[in-house]
Amino acid sequence: MFVKTDLNNLQENFFSLIGDQWMLITAGNIESFNTMTASWGGLGVLWNKNVATVYIRPQRYTLEFVNNQDYFTLCFFDEKYKHILNYCGAHSGRDVDKIANTGLEPIETEKGNIIFRQARLVFECRKLYTDQFNENYMLDESLSAKIYPQKDFHHIFIAEITDCLIDQ
Repeated sequence: MFVKTDLNNLQENFFSLIGDQWMLITAGNIESFNTMTASWGGLGVLWNKNVATVYIRPQRYTLEFVNNQDYFTLCFFDEKYKHILNYCGAHSGRDVDKIANTGLEPIETEKGNIIFRQARLVFECRKLYTDQFNENYMLDESLSAKIYPQKDFHHIFIAEITDCLIDQ
């Protein structure tokens, strides 16, 4: 059962939470949604709002859902679910039913967003800004060659964290 909590009460190492433990980015509604694993992102304060920043490559199926919704969610899990995050990062929702194949249990929030029963921490995020990385603005040119050899630059989303939910 999820309960709302104040972000200021969290005692997380967000570098580890995102970079090592990973998260699922999910968008859509209970009838049609997709989720993907992400290990890049950020949390902070911008425009006097608590925000999350996520990055999605153009070929990811989840991008279509994030583009078409006002909200997306970020779900964080205990280590015992790492195999599920591995699966969701290695397979496209265009080709497989990630939910059926992993046993994830989707739940619809009060706002109509999708989260997963197995998550321990969830952020509901309202999009504020989007852009796409541009090679012309890469100050470290080695990044473009190393990270983007196919020129598939990430789309950037900055979103206000409207709700923080923890599993009780």
